[in-house]
Amino acid sequence: MPYAVTKDNVRLHFEEAGSGTPIIFLHEFAADHTNWEPQMRYFSRGHRCIAYSARGYTPSDVPASPEVYTYKHFYTDAFAVLDHLGIAKAHFVGLSMGSYSSLHAAMNAPERVMSMTLAGVGSGSSLENLEAFRKTCRENAEQFETLGSAEVAKVTREAPGRIPFLVKDPRGHADFYAALARHDAKGSANTMRGFQGGRPSIYTMPDAIRKVATPALIICGDEDDACVEPSLFLKKHLPASGLTFFPKSGHVLNLEEPALFNEMVERFITLVEAGRWLARDPRSMMA
Repeated sequence: MPYAVTKDNVRLHFEEAGSGTPIIFLHEFAADHTNWEPQMRYFSRGHRCIAYSARGYTPSDVPASPEVYTYKHFYTDAFAVLDHLGIAKAHFVGLSMGSYSSLHAAMNAPERVMSMTLAGVGSGSSLENLEAFRKTCRENAEQFETLGSAEVAKVTREAPGRIPFLVKDPRGHADFYAALARHDAKGSANTMRGFQGGRPSIYTMPDAIRKVATPALIICGDEDDACVEPSLFLKKHLPASGLTFFPKSGHVLNLEEPALFNEMVERFITLVEAGRWLARDPRSMMA
């Protein structure tokens, strides 16, 4: 089983397929590397595709200390996987937690990020509700520790942003939450406390975001209420960004609408590689 090793000696399990320009996939909180299978199969026809499980998600290591689950650890772990494979730069495709990490990768090491797909990005960013969100994260972490992943999966499978997935694809939704039930409870608790409950809101860094010249595709489900405003915010502040909404869709975009997701990302990456995904022309902006 292949592993990359981070600077703090955490082993990260990864899988790769295909050859060509690299694409690295960064998963959301409730997922792991296996949830990118529809994209790994599709994009590996023309690209070198890498999916990995973040720290805290088996078969990657599950560090005991919650102090090593910060957002900085998560985005630099993506670089550790690329370094292990000898890849200087790649297209980053992220969902939710993975989108946040992709954004920070581009903010801090733009030379390594050819493009970034930010899907389902920005939940928990509202400054007005930030402390309440962080309190909920702490409570969720305690639930993982006291009840276990299987019981938490039963509770969270009908969260508002997940309902469109349930309505469209009950079988896929059931498989998704069966996988969440098998997650390491301590790893999930640490991720909930450290990353989810400790990351800065995107609304606190508009100046830094404006400086990011990396081509960006922002994808949001129109029924993923927590991500609509953050997606609009990023579209406004990322100079080389495009935004698309998937109709009647929630949070799990790559699994809810895999064909549409793959089509949009493929078109985006093709334009980036052709040098045709540029910063917005000022002439198109209203005074």
